[in-house]
Amino acid sequence: MSLIQYLTPIQFGPGAINDLTASLEGLGVTRPLIISDKGVSDAGITDRIAELSPGSPARFLDVPPNPTEEAVLAALEVCRSNACDGIIAVGGGSPIDLAKGVALLATHEGDLEQYAAIYGGIGRITPKVLPLIAIPTTAGTGSEVGRAALITLKDGRKLGFISGHLIPKTAICDPELTLGLPAGLTAATGLDALSHCIETLFSPRYNPPAEAIALDGAGRIWRNLEKAVGNGSDLAARSEMMMGALEGGLTFQKGLGAIHALSHALGGLKSPSLHHGTLNAILLPPVVRVNAPHVGDKLARLKTAMGLAESADLERELADLNTRLGIAKGLRTLGVSEESLPWVVERALADHSHATNPVELTGEQYRSLLDEVML
Repeated sequence: MSLIQYLTPIQFGPGAINDLTASLEGLGVTRPLIISDKGVSDAGITDRIAELSPGSPARFLDVPPNPTEEAVLAALEVCRSNACDGIIAVGGGSPIDLAKGVALLATHEGDLEQYAAIYGGIGRITPKVLPLIAIPTTAGTGSEVGRAALITLKDGRKLGFISGHLIPKTAICDPELTLGLPAGLTAATGLDALSHCIETLFSPRYNPPAEAIALDGAGRIWRNLEKAVGNGSDLAARSEMMMGALEGGLTFQKGLGAIHALSHALGGLKSPSLHHGTLNAILLPPVVRVNAPHVGDKLARLKTAMGLAESADLERELADLNTRLGIAKGLRTLGVSEESLPWVVERALADHSHATNPVELTGEQYRSLLDEVML
């Protein structure tokens, strides 16, 4: 039996942010906590969110680039001390994932670790999760409609917390909020979204609706990413990118694969602090090559959706796109050391995304992939 489940109310389009007041009222939230980061706040977006919210909402803006257990606990204290009855997450995947952790612990007892998917935590998460509204300001993670949060524990393990109850109660997707996103961040988050569409398509789980959505999302992103990077004020391209990213998030229930098993592990390193989208962009070409023989006709369907010729070498197309967009050439240029790679392999093998790669990879194969991108 396969569970196929969609999903949550989505307000989509320019000006959608103005629906926030009605959304809060519909959920009965009167004392929200705004969770965001300083970059989003400096852009004036959190002030705008506060104006559309009841009262004077509490704020937590110390979200790290990769959400941590320590930050979840700090935000949880703000939530409890202000008797907040709901959360508004504003930003990229980090604020939204961190907000899911806060929404969980605000209503569930015990340590965060016990709710991790690999430790049987899925069944421990109940519908009591605090209401969460997600407002993305990037077109990348799809976390605004996803059932998972990736959070790094105090000991460096980056774990997935997965439940239908963690899906935000409402997603407000306003592409106007992405117009000021720098070109480099637009590129990295856009390639993150593309990796979601490709990996979920290739996952062996049975879910044809998710595959159709993933194909549509991949096509939208492929046709519009360079436009959005080249002209950040192109609202049409930004809208297509936001829809493609959202579609990538809608397909998460099908599972990801080796790209994310490795990027989750790399993201758990204490140092350097690595951007998730950049990691996925670097890993995407070689992992696609390794998986291609094991995905049947999905590769041909993907190339058709992206407008590529049947004879196109998708690995080369993806690598060339990385080059055109200025993505870092490899992990060494990001500060990753050879000494950390055995730990990364160990964590990748334990990651929940490892199980849904189209072919089961060994530790030696993971290490070979890492060596290939250690430029």
